[in-house]
Amino acid sequence: MRAKFDPSGPLKGTIRPPADKSISHRAAMVAGMCDSPVTIRNYLNSQDTNSTLAAVEAVGAGIERRGEEIVVRGVGLRGAQESAAGVIDVGNAGTLMRLLPGWLAGQPDGDWELDGDDSIRKRPMRRIVDPLRQMGAHIDASPEGTAPICIEAAPLSGIDYVMPVASGQVKSCVLFAGLVASGATRVTEPEVSRDHTERMLAAAGVPIRREGESIVIDGLVDELELGTIDVPGDLSSAAFMIVAGVLIKGSRLVIKDVGLNRTRIGILRILERMGAVVLADPEGDSNEIPGHEPVGDLDVAATTLVGTEVSGDEVPLAIDELPLVALLGAFAEGETVVRGAQELRFKESDRIATVVDGLSGLGADIEATDDGFVVRGTGRLKGGTIASHGDHRLAMLGAIAGLASEEGVTVDGMQAASVSYPSFESDLRHLIG
Repeated sequence: MRAKFDPSGPLKGTIRPPADKSISHRAAMVAGMCDSPVTIRNYLNSQDTNSTLAAVEAVGAGIERRGEEIVVRGVGLRGAQESAAGVIDVGNAGTLMRLLPGWLAGQPDGDWELDGDDSIRKRPMRRIVDPLRQMGAHIDASPEGTAPICIEAAPLSGIDYVMPVASGQVKSCVLFAGLVASGATRVTEPEVSRDHTERMLAAAGVPIRREGESIVIDGLVDELELGTIDVPGDLSSAAFMIVAGVLIKGSRLVIKDVGLNRTRIGILRILERMGAVVLADPEGDSNEIPGHEPVGDLDVAATTLVGTEVSGDEVPLAIDELPLVALLGAFAEGETVVRGAQELRFKESDRIATVVDGLSGLGADIEATDDGFVVRGTGRLKGGTIASHGDHRLAMLGAIAGLASEEGVTVDGMQAASVSYPSFESDLRHLIG
């Protein structure tokens, strides 16, 4: 589907972004591990997260939709069943593909195969296969180290795992395995990554703790109990509206009920350095592992931008928003550099290559590096056509670029946005007025 986004006047108004995709995935999976029913409020209704509900149902959990709520009747920590349908189809959901094997690998019996679309089959899975094998898992990937993933239940033992690359998904996979492993499981991160899994497990009664750069579970947890989960708004989705509000003169937006977890607000810190006006009003937070997610409102206004540098230690805290940093850099004064972001090459698309190629085609002065990109700001973007490559974030990037451009942007493959933000175009129309 092709869609044209013309230059826009000021964006005005208030929106609530869709529910957080990362937290929705985790909520469904952890609820599936619980012994008592769990009510999830504000669960994201998207292609990716619906794949996770279907996968949890495939291993035996009951899923009931009650208006805006979803009730999950889980199978308990050790009650996952083989899928009657055979292969569990994860679709395009990388979070599902990387987290679910951690839980399934330590079940008392059963075997499972997880597969997905063409994009999933290009994403590296050895990063979860290797630590799970160290724990005793019987798990295989394709010869290329990608999906499909085949798992046979086996007893697991806790390990001390030092992650070579910071990844909330890999960390979560190992922690899920630690729930059903004998002995302690310790995961050490090179840099802090998103901590939604730790918070949710703490809320479910798991004795999980942070020790310096490590997260520790003592092993052989008896049961999980959550009751109700409230999913906050997704900052990664809201970031597209934030950037539009920052770039388009005269704009003033309020974005309500956004998750402001400290491990997700890297984009707000980058915007602040670039001179943007984005005021956050969060609840209190902590450096420990509390059982809740801080939520607040954002007040956004257009501004003049200056270039900045994003280093490797910031990347895990803004990994999904870095394509937007490239767009901001095109309009900023001076040079914007992103380093240490090689992980972008293993997303739904190679986001270094696709972002650089896409924005270059729209008139940006941008070049790729091995681990990021360099943008020389010109204060403008001409416009043209950009392909989404089936990547939801690239589709939305093109739309925002069109609003801020001189001639507009046609996005080829705009339907990809529904993976994470089904109401993206209608919310944008509301703000344009």
